[in-house]
Amino acid sequence: MLHFLIQLSYFLAAVLFIVGLKGMSTPVTARQGIIWAGVGMLVAVFITFFHPEIHGVTNFVLIIIAIAIGGGLAWKTAQTVQMTEMPQMVALYNGMGGGSAGAIAAVYLLAAQRNLLDTGQNAIYQYMGADVAFLAVLGGLIGSVAFSGSLVAWAKLDGRMKRNSLVPQQQLVNIILFAAMVMAGIWVFMSGGVFPIFVFFALALLFGVFMAVPIGGADMPVVISLFNALTGLAVGFKGYVLGNPALIIAGTVVGAAGMLLTHLMAKAMNRPIHNVLFSGFGTTGDSGGEGPEGEMKEVGAEDAGYMLAYAESVVIVPGYGMAVAQAQHKIWELVQLLQERGVDVKFAIHPVAGRMPGHMNVLLAEAGVPYDLIFDMEEINEDFKTTDVAVVIGANDVVNPAAKNDESSPIYGMPILNVDEAENVLVIKRGRGTGFSGVENNLFFEENTRMVFGDGAKVANKMVAAVKEL
Repeated sequence: MLHFLIQLSYFLAAVLFIVGLKGMSTPVTARQGIIWAGVGMLVAVFITFFHPEIHGVTNFVLIIIAIAIGGGLAWKTAQTVQMTEMPQMVALYNGMGGGSAGAIAAVYLLAAQRNLLDTGQNAIYQYMGADVAFLAVLGGLIGSVAFSGSLVAWAKLDGRMKRNSLVPQQQLVNIILFAAMVMAGIWVFMSGGVFPIFVFFALALLFGVFMAVPIGGADMPVVISLFNALTGLAVGFKGYVLGNPALIIAGTVVGAAGMLLTHLMAKAMNRPIHNVLFSGFGTTGDSGGEGPEGEMKEVGAEDAGYMLAYAESVVIVPGYGMAVAQAQHKIWELVQLLQERGVDVKFAIHPVAGRMPGHMNVLLAEAGVPYDLIFDMEEINEDFKTTDVAVVIGANDVVNPAAKNDESSPIYGMPILNVDEAENVLVIKRGRGTGFSGVENNLFFEENTRMVFGDGAKVANKMVAAVKEL
């Protein structure tokens, strides 16, 4: 009876995970989705205390200590993390999930190795069964790669790592390292020693680092999504090894959703996954081409506010710079003033704007922007032709016309928001530098573009004051 209740509880937890993930598919129900997923995790953790394999005071104490440490750190960081640091936190926590899956695989493989001495068998797969041993090794490989790779992604997003290679011929070394890792995995599967297990996990962790280092900063949203998918797959494989249906279902769902999101993100950049992983797009010196012609034309924040006040239609395109300036609240105040004057205002979101999937949606939701004012690229791109003023605040690569008309540009072919087609364009930008990819933005030099230089929040505040004066 106890076994049935435990399995039923794990199944219920898995259902709650799915309901939560479904809720997080749209900003309208995202908060409820997070709550449902949290309830599912509570159910899974609580019922684990009654699992027959969890026995002895020491095990219970260790579990409670782990929950206290992990829960305390998560609570503290969630309370203090800035919106600009959210991508780093997502990458870091995602890496912890992969690391957990890798650690479980290591424990089970080491336990199987010890038990081989008592059974007289020579290979781990003979003791564990070929299917379980295969998934244990594969889950350990994927989880370890996701762990170390996510740590590199965190370091790059946080500005702690700027290198794009560790050794000469980095990609060739990566191929050799990958082959060595696979061979070590086969060695573990076919043998029963501790040394092969140690070599295997060392190579897997090292490959995760070498895999992530060459990837350019502009590809980080795709990479975060990919490592998230890998973590889900690793968790699903561990669920099979442990005989835990909650882990199987939740891991499979997260893995599938992560793979789909990775595909959509890569599609939004018009680049195949292998190009993301091996091209190093977004690295230093990646500008390409001869650069745009003409000069940037500057306008003051007050004049920009007047232009918006007398417009009939306005589309605002946010980017990572808005997050850095924490300007989303002032922008929303500006939008409300414009709406009171009868201006039709919308927000346009590019799929890879920011440093992670959905970054801009989170920022706008935090400021209280209604969801019906926020439009995806496919929904709003045609509207730019009839837009009086397009306002770009903190966005760069996702509005660069070079993606459409400069075949020498590294971002050529990437779908962008057609901001350049608006009658007037206002670009709010701190300085004259290039975007995260290092590519010069041709939009800044267009005849219909005016640059508003300065901190995003301060510029938005001056625009608000200008509109209020009218």
